[in-house]
Amino acid sequence: MHGTYEAEAPGGGTGPYTMSDIERWAPEPDKRPGRTAFQRDRARVLHSAALRRLAGKTQVVAPGSSAQAWDASPRTRLTHSLECAQVGRELGAALGCDPDLVETACLAHDLGHPPFGHNGERVLSEIAEPCGGFEGNAQSLRLLARLEPKRFLEAGPGSESDPGSSPQPVSVGLNLTRAALDAATKYPWTRGGHPTDSASPKFGVYPDDLPVFQWFREGAPAERKCFEAQVMDWSDDVAYSVHDVEDGLHAGHLDPNMLLAEPERREVFAVAATRYAPDADHGELAEALDRLLEQEWWPHGYDGSAVAQARLKDATSQLIGRFCLAAEGATRTAYGSGRLTRYAAELVVPRAVRLECAVLKAVADCYVLQRPDLERLRADQRVVLNELATALIARAPDGLDPQFRALFGDADSDTARLRVVVDQIAALTDVSARSLHARLTRDQ
Repeated sequence: MHGTYEAEAPGGGTGPYTMSDIERWAPEPDKRPGRTAFQRDRARVLHSAALRRLAGKTQVVAPGSSAQAWDASPRTRLTHSLECAQVGRELGAALGCDPDLVETACLAHDLGHPPFGHNGERVLSEIAEPCGGFEGNAQSLRLLARLEPKRFLEAGPGSESDPGSSPQPVSVGLNLTRAALDAATKYPWTRGGHPTDSASPKFGVYPDDLPVFQWFREGAPAERKCFEAQVMDWSDDVAYSVHDVEDGLHAGHLDPNMLLAEPERREVFAVAATRYAPDADHGELAEALDRLLEQEWWPHGYDGSAVAQARLKDATSQLIGRFCLAAEGATRTAYGSGRLTRYAAELVVPRAVRLECAVLKAVADCYVLQRPDLERLRADQRVVLNELATALIARAPDGLDPQFRALFGDADSDTARLRVVVDQIAALTDVSARSLHARLTRDQ
């Protein structure tokens, strides 16, 4: 594997990453010696426009959607990504991963989310059906390896429709290392290629992006996530399960006392068993919820006061620590005390803890995501995106940003042009999607 690269490790040591792990799709010199390759990767994602745009994409509670004074600043996709990165960096470091590599993956994991979150993702999946569908994780890879303007190959071939045209620079996106792209890939397979469920909508790469995918997956076990990606994935689950419940409490959508009432509990367990833990029965899920409710730090009686907010913050910290320490301990028990990286280990999360996390997701699902007012909002969002897509397809390149206007002009087929339109819509924030929709449909 081309020798060994000694990446900086926690405590000042070095680690077992190979020279292959730090290769970039397009070779380039380091203009500032002294930094590790993974520190450069982290800086590139942190300074990207795609990461900044996540500040305008709703996580759970939309800004201004609550009358509660203490809910003035709910989480966005950006704050979720930063929190996921903090969780992942510490958990990864404790297990021997390069912390900058894991943090890079966590910062990058939601870059491909379109406006209006998972609701927008479903709409774009239907719109993009003729060009291979849409999936937020595959879109994240597309941003990292193609769309985010950072590095270009000096020249590519002329247009296929006009072979005699002047060679055009070819974007390689942020040009991250092989290990960073792999660590950011939650679903390392193509559409329909889920290893156990071919009907699963989750996938990590579009046909257009297979060359770079096959490059960074070279030598990797088929459909297996690298260890750093597993740490990122669990950190994501931990962050959003805990913080979505916290945001729901802040916004006044969730009364903790509801979790003591049998009808409400049955609803939570039904959602958990359907969406988050299909292999669990209601008895196991009840035990998982009760374990959390029995903790002395659980925020019973939350009323929004300063003392209650402090107790809630403590509960949030306790839950994150509980979930991460359980995974760290179980993984260490299975693999020992050495540094765990790449394909040398699997992250082990005890079943009891996975079910506790699943129950928290179901709580947020029931009391925040399924609110009637949110369904009305989601219906409106679907109309906005469908009408926006129709207008852009009919009028493009009008309405496209300069970057996407150029890509549209270079596209050599209807499917390629549709993919550019989808890329443009996915890049919008919630507000900019509504603004562009209003401008393009004003005269219709």
